[in-house]
Amino acid sequence: MKEIDARGLKCPEPVIMTKKALEALEEGVVLSIVDNITAKENVSRLAANLNLGYEIEEKDGCFYISINKVKDDKQNINAKTNDDIAIVITTDKLGSGNDELGKVLMKSYLYALTESSPMPKSMMFLNGGVKLTTEGAEALDNLVKLSEAGVEIVSCGTCLDFYGLKEKLKVGVVGNMYSIVEKMNAAGKVINIG
Repeated sequence: MKEIDARGLKCPEPVIMTKKALEALEEGVVLSIVDNITAKENVSRLAANLNLGYEIEEKDGCFYISINKVKDDKQNINAKTNDDIAIVITTDKLGSGNDELGKVLMKSYLYALTESSPMPKSMMFLNGGVKLTTEGAEALDNLVKLSEAGVEIVSCGTCLDFYGLKEKLKVGVVGNMYSIVEKMNAAGKVINIG
């Protein structure tokens, strides 16, 4: 049995820790301990999405989620293949509403992406999204991790010029709209954030 103590951690950390433990385990039980309902639901959803049996026990204000991984050829959570996914990000915030919350959510999204599988083949940053790839961006370290893992990071040159940020680009390359359109057209799946 592998125990994951994720008490006091904010999402998506409990899910990522649990997923990594499951990936490292050929078969057996992962016990994930969380202390809030959101984490309990997210870890349970991970188990359900992976078609793994799980049980939840609540005691002393914590949730003990036992996930049973059985060796099965049909399970493929260790797949790291790149599914030709392209992500287009057009803003430095995730969602609409409060801008500060939007920035926190974007940072959390980019962190979760560093821990996901499969990772995208490419990420393209347009309009205000280019602010994420430049000096001083709060989530820059996550984009660097993605780039080091082989994700192609492309920032729109026109957009960098518009915001006066071309000299402050810290990750990836400067692209043009033609190259961005080509990458989008070649992708099997395009996810638009913005």
